[in-house]
Amino acid sequence: MSDFTAHRHPVLAVACPVCSARPGSWCARPSGHRASDLHLARKAEADRVFIKRHGPDASVERTADGWTIDPRGRVGIRPRPEADPRQGVLI
Repeated sequence: MSDFTAHRHPVLAVACPVCSARPGSWCARPSGHRASDLHLARKAEADRVFIKRHGPDASVERTADGWTIDPRGRVGIRPRPEADPRQGVLI
C-alpha cells in the first residue's frame, strides 16, 4: 500500500510506469541517469491512487518534518460563490 508521507516527495509513493522506478526511487532517464523531474505519467498515477484512497477533497501538505495528509484538503480556502442580492441566486 502506498504511503504518501514516507518519502521526500509524495509522488515517490508509487512506481513509475515510464521508467519502472520502484516506489521511493527517483525517476531515471533512458540513459540510466537520474531524471531532473518525475515523469508526468507517474504524477498522474500518484494522483489517481491518492484520490482513490483518500478522496477528492484530501491533500498532501508539507510540514516542518515531512508530509501530512489533510482529509479536508484546502476546502477552507476555496472561493465560495457569492449570492446576487437582486435575484437571491448564486452567481
